Amino acid sequence: MAKIISFISRKGGTGKTTNAINLATMLFNLGHKVALIETDTNYTLSTLRKMELFKTGAKDESIFKIIGSEDQKVIDDIKNLDDTVKLDYVIVDSAGKTTDESIRKLCVESDAVIVPTSLTQNDLLVTYQTVEDLKPAKEHNNQLKIIILPNRIHSLTKSKTVKTALEDLEVSILDTIVPAKNLYANFSTILPEKEYLNATKEIIEMI
Repeated sequence: MAKIISFISRKGGTGKTTNAINLATMLFNLGHKVALIETDTNYTLSTLRKMELFKTGAKDESIFKIIGSEDQKVIDDIKNLDDTVKLDYVIVDSAGKTTDESIRKLCVESDAVIVPTSLTQNDLLVTYQTVEDLKPAKEHNNQLKIIILPNRIHSLTKSKTVKTALEDLEVSILDTIVPAKNLYANFSTILPEKEYLNATKEIIEMI
């Protein structure tokens, strides 16, 4: 059965989409069978994938699927995927707020929920609130891993500084830091970003 990794946050702009696609492309590059579901009805990743297929001439069937869904439909879409294709990982780039019933259900179904955050005061506050919203899901799924992903961190920031800023959250925190670099923001839906390898390996080990 596929491992479900969901990117969730109370607010937009924290890096859910960027990290979801970087994780998916790297997992696929490592030989895993992957599908990515995005629930933002703008379907940014689905549109970008179509553009990349057109420009590169790559065949859609040769790479992992990107599926457009909605928060209230995503559980059914995951189950339908599991019935038709044998996958190793399903990555969910969610759009809804953590207080939405559909997002809470997604947490219960997930093996891991990843919350990206920078170290700005506003993002840290949002991350704390997000984690508090997500913790009750562990009462229904005691195997659920809630993971903080330090994102858009200045390259000179030490790991200890990041850990200290996030330690009050009392959940797992990635040792790997995703720095504030354009190469992560200018992502591909086909080609992996090699610098994302360490983050990917650590996420796999955690779940």
